[in-house]
Amino acid sequence: MQTVLVTGGTGGIGFEVAKAFALSRARVLILSRKGEHGDEATKAIKEAAPDADIDFISCDLGSLQEVKEVADKIRNEEERLDIVVAGAGVGVNAFGTTSDGIDRHLGVTHLGHFLLINRLLPLIRKTSERRDVKAPRIVTISSELHRTTSSNVQFLTPSEITEESKDLGPNKLYSRSKLANILFTKYGLVERVIKPNNDRIFALAVHPGAVHTGQQDQFKEAYGGVLGTLMKNIVTPFMRSADEGSLSTLWAATSDDVEKNDWQGCYFKDPGTLGKETKQASDPKLGENLWNLSNQLVKEKLGEDGLLPWNK
Repeated sequence: MQTVLVTGGTGGIGFEVAKAFALSRARVLILSRKGEHGDEATKAIKEAAPDADIDFISCDLGSLQEVKEVADKIRNEEERLDIVVAGAGVGVNAFGTTSDGIDRHLGVTHLGHFLLINRLLPLIRKTSERRDVKAPRIVTISSELHRTTSSNVQFLTPSEITEESKDLGPNKLYSRSKLANILFTKYGLVERVIKPNNDRIFALAVHPGAVHTGQQDQFKEAYGGVLGTLMKNIVTPFMRSADEGSLSTLWAATSDDVEKNDWQGCYFKDPGTLGKETKQASDPKLGENLWNLSNQLVKEKLGEDGLLPWNK
């Protein structure tokens, strides 16, 4: 039985992904911040799949210390980890900071997952060494809105993603975090971890489409009650449903075509359809900057032992 971990699995796309895996009889771990949402999601999934092996784990991806503790517990208690779906994130919303003082868009959507995957990597590697299982996969939900990232993004210094982020609007904050998802997949996990270590693990990024989820409610926080409500009412009729939006993620996590075609580190716009990343998302130097900055931030906040060795 596969074990699947889904962040942001209590609503929207993440919920549909978690439910689909539960229906396929995988063991499913749902990570999300609010316990009450976890109870509701677990109950709903068990109504659809009464025999589901599913656990909710409370975890605030905006708290690096909490991420470390949760990831270590999972790594020590679970026997295997076949699929990680990094779906949690902050939508198009106003600037705010995590408990670590980092722009919450980048802190939750990228840095929390950066640390989570690092602390879970030994378990994923252990699973990959079993020849009776498919190669494990790490699938990150990004967005075509990475195309709207500011051209001056460099990921060079902590200040760029702390106090300087106050000058960015809701869309720019969101798009920057989604750019980070692609860069981490391509130039972090693949180029600096999987390939050098010859890991039998696939890392992919996907665009789910414009999906109607609870994130549209964040428009009110970002733009105020009147304009935010207006924007929500304008865009949601043209959006996909959450179950439709989950298809690209489920495809990337399960399709045999990924391994058959060696689609390592690729970004998919739809199931089986390769996306065309921007120059920023295809910039190895920008990927290197993000990698170095992410390592620096985690060690500054948690100490030198905040990260496990990326290499074997």
